[in-house]
Amino acid sequence: MAKRDFYEVLGVEKNASEADLKKAYRRLAMKYHPDRNPNDKGAEEQFKEAKEAYEILTDAQKRAAYDQFGHAGVDSSAGMGAGGFGGAGNFSDIFGEVFGDIFGQGRGGGSRARRGADLRYNLELSLEDAVHGTTVKIKIPTLTECKSCQGTGAKKGSKPTTCSTCGGHGQVRMQQGFFSLQQTCPRCQGKGTIISDPCHTCRGNGRVEDYKNLSVKIPAGVDEGDRIRLSGEGEIGEKGAPPGDLYVQVHMKPHAIFARDGNNLYCDVPIDFAAAALGGELDVPTLDGRVKLKIPAETQTGKVFRMRSKGVVSVRGGPPGDLLCKITVETPVNLTTHQKDLLRELATSLEQSQHSHSPKAHSWLDGVKKFFEDMKF
Repeated sequence: MAKRDFYEVLGVEKNASEADLKKAYRRLAMKYHPDRNPNDKGAEEQFKEAKEAYEILTDAQKRAAYDQFGHAGVDSSAGMGAGGFGGAGNFSDIFGEVFGDIFGQGRGGGSRARRGADLRYNLELSLEDAVHGTTVKIKIPTLTECKSCQGTGAKKGSKPTTCSTCGGHGQVRMQQGFFSLQQTCPRCQGKGTIISDPCHTCRGNGRVEDYKNLSVKIPAGVDEGDRIRLSGEGEIGEKGAPPGDLYVQVHMKPHAIFARDGNNLYCDVPIDFAAAALGGELDVPTLDGRVKLKIPAETQTGKVFRMRSKGVVSVRGGPPGDLLCKITVETPVNLTTHQKDLLRELATSLEQSQHSHSPKAHSWLDGVKKFFEDMKF
């Protein structure tokens, strides 16, 4: 009897991906597996047919030969061969490959040394260092390779032995019905080896606690919450596995004058009563030096003056931000008797004037007056 087309057997198109092939085979395996269909020769034949098709089409070389020459391009050894189904062992391998993403590592999983852990270091920066950039030296606690055992965990002169339970794979397989389940080896905890004579320095861990000194270059313009990644500066991995990374987390120290919001800087500028009323000029600090700020006459508390491009250039680029100066008119304190008399004279003069020198105060008083009049019944 002529063999059916392998793509037809699995019910997929000729351009099907490996994921599509796996999905199709999984569906057929669940349906026709002999454990689910005892004494059903038809189901067993369909399962064998699907298995052969899956094995050929998931092998790149065999699939290319099949696409070019058909069944003649793959000999009997490429498929199931004369051995047929071959018992639970063959099925366990192919089924473990297809369903390994659910129940474990699948075929050829073995034990893999774990990559080193990533570390985080919280770094406090002044506003000036964050804006202009700097280089800082940090000292971080970490795990390093044990010098006594060169990271093996075994006492000098000995070495770890292969775990007899899992054969060094770190995984053990359990057969439950037609499912092949894999789990971490309970004896070696997934490492694949057993240390019978552990190193006294690291107690069999292969790593010891230590400190590492690093120089970290801080780029100009970093802000609160930014992270600088130092590749390979985390903890070392197990058994020669790659180390983790170090993430330097930036935190901003409070500043005596400025507050930062993105690329903009903010500061409060107190001025005296005379400067607010008559106007004038004063020196305002920026991160690049002093600049002159012109105060117009009759400036009120809360007035904000914007100084273009006197803010921060972000680490991500773009134009610089602005410096926003908020005016606070300061009430004089510790007045002498003479100064108090002068203020009383000024107040009397303002009250006698026909012009309104306090428009906001008069507007507020008018509003209060109307409020109480509206309350009358």
